[in-house]
Amino acid sequence: MSNVNEIVDIFEFLDDWDARYQYLRELGENLPPMPDELKTEENWVRPCMSRVYVAAQRVADDPVLIRFVGDCDTAIIKGVLALLIDLLSNRPLREIQNMDVDGLFKRLHLEEHLSPSRHVGIYAILEKMIERATASV
Repeated sequence: MSNVNEIVDIFEFLDDWDARYQYLRELGENLPPMPDELKTEENWVRPCMSRVYVAAQRVADDPVLIRFVGDCDTAIIKGVLALLIDLLSNRPLREIQNMDVDGLFKRLHLEEHLSPSRHVGIYAILEKMIERATASV
């Protein structure tokens, strides 16, 4: 599910927001564990009300590409984090920086269904991902 259109198609297929929330929770549950040694100050997403960490690493086989790992202590935001990790991983820095995630969120109608504080937190996660990707290059 690593492109915007696939993500939008999945959300449109789901009947209502209860099903979409459940899907986000499942994405979060399936997020691979983040190693504890990466849960550092520099990887902590401060503006987010949830406890969120995100780290960027170069892909060993192709160091131009960047892969993300992360963790969160709340189910819905962990699901959104998993979605962002899937969408932005295994891409070069320039592509990560130019990804229209705001357009994706609008197409998914996330801003209509998440509280304002969660909305701010999601953008803080995205900013942290770009910051960590830039630092990893």
